[in-house]
Parts: sequence; C-alpha cells; structure tokens
Amino acid sequence: MRFCHAATNRYFMLDIYVSIRHSYRAMNNTVLIIGAGGVGHVVAHKCAQMADVYHNIHLASRTKSKCDAIAADVLARSGVQITTHAVDADNVAAMVALIKEVQPDLVLNVALPYQDLPLMDACLEAGVNYLDTANYEPRDVAKFEYSWQWAYQERFQKAGLFALLGSGFDPGVTNVYTAWALKHHFDEIEYLDIIDVNGGDHGQAFATNFNPEINIREVSAPCRHWENGDFQETCAMSMHQPFTCPNGVGTYEIYRMYHEEMESLVKHIPTIKRAQFWMSFSPNYINHLTVLKNVGMTRIDPVMYNGVEIVPLQFLKAVLPDPGDLGKTTHGRTCIGCVIQGKKDGKYKAVYIYNICDHEECFREVGSQAISYTTGVPAAIGGRMIMTGTWSGQGVFNMEQNDPDPFMDALNKYGLPWQCIELTEEQARALRVTD
Repeated sequence: MRFCHAATNRYFMLDIYVSIRHSYRAMNNTVLIIGAGGVGHVVAHKCAQMADVYHNIHLASRTKSKCDAIAADVLARSGVQITTHAVDADNVAAMVALIKEVQPDLVLNVALPYQDLPLMDACLEAGVNYLDTANYEPRDVAKFEYSWQWAYQERFQKAGLFALLGSGFDPGVTNVYTAWALKHHFDEIEYLDIIDVNGGDHGQAFATNFNPEINIREVSAPCRHWENGDFQETCAMSMHQPFTCPNGVGTYEIYRMYHEEMESLVKHIPTIKRAQFWMSFSPNYINHLTVLKNVGMTRIDPVMYNGVEIVPLQFLKAVLPDPGDLGKTTHGRTCIGCVIQGKKDGKYKAVYIYNICDHEECFREVGSQAISYTTGVPAAIGGRMIMTGTWSGQGVFNMEQNDPDPFMDALNKYGLPWQCIELTEEQARALRVTD
C-alpha cells in the first residue's frame, strides 16, 4: 500500500469544474448562520476561527436562547462576538426581513432539510448567496433528492447568485474527495464506495449522533445504489459487511444505504458505473431501531393521542438524548472516506481518501462530538470559498462542480486533515484498506 502522488487530469477543468465569476459585488464579510443545533454550534466556532474572512457573524434560530448559549461559548473560547436573532426559517417573509437587516454576503443554512426551499426563496428575494449541508426533503415523505433544489438553477442564474448544495462531510467532503481524485489520479472513475464509520461510544443506551428525526428517516428508507445506469432499490440495511479502518480505529459492520451525494456525483461524473454508500451501525443500534420500527415509533404520519395529533417519530426525537449534549461523554474516532476505482493512462488504479477525527479532541476544541464537527467544519470552509470568491458562479452548484484543490487545502488547515493511499485491485474490490 502506497501513499498517493497527485498528477493533474488535464481534462478535469473542461468536464467537471464549472465556475463563472459573477459581477463584482462589494463584500462586507458578514455571514448569517441559520440553525443552532450541534452543527450550528461548530459552524459558529469555526467561522470565529476564520476571522480573516468572517468579520461579522450572525446566528439565528427559532429559539434565540440556543443562539445566545452558542455565542457565549464562542466568546469565552475565542473572544469573538456573535450577534443573535430569533427567526422562523419556514417563514420566507421573516427571513427576508432578517437578511435585509443583517445584510450578509452569505446565508449559511444548517437548519433542518425541510427548510432548504424556504431559505433559498428568501435568498433569491433578498439577493444573497446560499449554502447548505443536506438536500431538501419534505416533512411528510421520507424521501430526499436534489430535484427540488436543482429546479432553482435558472432563478439563481438570473439573480446572479451562487447556491452551494451539500457542504457537509457526506455529502460535501466526499464529493470533493471524488473530484480531487478525478483531477489528480484518474482519467475515468468507474466505481465509487463512500464509507462512513463512527467508531465512537457515547455511553447511552440508544442515541443518534445528529438530529434523531432526520437520522432515523434516513436509515429506515429503502436502500438505493447506482449501477448499470440507474438506481437499484433493495431493502433497508439488507446488505452489510465488516470494514477495518486504518490507524487502529477498529473493525465495524457497515451497511449499504442511500445517500444523496451519489445522485449528484453520477450526474456530474457520468463514467461512474457503480456508486455505493456505506455507514457503520452497532448491533445495539440495529436492535433498538428494529424494535422502534416494529412498534410504530419511526412513523412520520400523524396519529391521534388523547385528542391531540402527534407524529410518532417527532415524539421519539423529544425523548431521545440531544445529539448536541453527547460530546461530553463520547470517546473514540470517526473514519470517513472514499474507495475509488478507475483508469489512468489506460491502466487500472484505485485509491482510498479518508479522514480520521477524534471525538474527544473535537470536544476540547469546540465543545462538540465529531459527528457535528465533521459536518460543521466543511460548512464553514464552503462559506469561506464563497466569501473569498475562490468558488463563484451564477446558479445552483454541487460540491464536485468546483475546483477541489483550495477546499482540500483548507481541510488540512482547519481541522479535518486527510490521507490518500493507493490500493491494489483486490483490496479495492473487497473494501480492504489496511494491510
């Protein structure tokens, strides 16, 4: 196994990288962050650490007290002042009013995926750039895809605005890993396996590492993977295998499931013959999830209880531990990366690009566990790319449509260092990344 050495694919700029500079607009280096959960907490801290770009940081949520608590923590750790606001992100008029009051260069959305479209509408009306970390999904259907947001392409183009979709880790960093691999290591990418392992232990009987409602909707959905020119559907969690992470993180059972970055990657890199996404789950998690599903607690349709209409999954979210509180007790490491196979100069090639992140180190730095950290850091970096004009354009863009190099450099600088190793064909096909 060898470390990778990069050589630029000279066709990359023509085929993938689309960046049209929009007309110069005076920047006041102001960001408006929407969402005060675990990821919003990390984004606020990382923006404060990038004071060369984020001169003025505003944080808004439905519950202002959550914003105030984050602002107080940022002030105590870094001495940076954050201005807080209360806003209903579903209310376009209220969002437009707040945007006009704050005058940001960017709305950085780390609220719920349900709120992507109202926030995009508000950005268009107020004339400001947009970024999110996860694609839109409707509240009443457990289905998430980019079609709703891609439909905004012409409107953002005409407005001369830049919308960046999916600037988290997966989606986000995994898209950039793939684009970087295509630029530097491949003439064609044929097979892509995205593997997300959380080797952490939070000490709870059952908890999710990010918003329980979104997490359980995601893992309960039917699995879809890309093969033979279309998405193939199989039963949720029906395919799994052991995966041994590098650097002693451990061996975990990974389950194939659907994840949104596959949809954009196979569109923008059409040579991909098969794309799969894998995530690790402990037997304890699987057992709890199976029981909850069997007794109806993962349902998203409303039921009547004592004359009141409730959604079982939303009630479950209310009684489960808050993911934002898990950092205090979580130890272990995450390992997220891409096994990529393809051709270079007519010959087979395979690489594994990955990051390992330590839960306890994240908590010491920003008071958060690694799941929120690995999503929040790329969001702040994506914002940095937009605020500095490093990535720019008119329209709606996925991560892999931009030049990956400055983003990859920033990952190393701001807390998510990565490694790239070459694999043999036998290793890559078996998803074996250790000797």
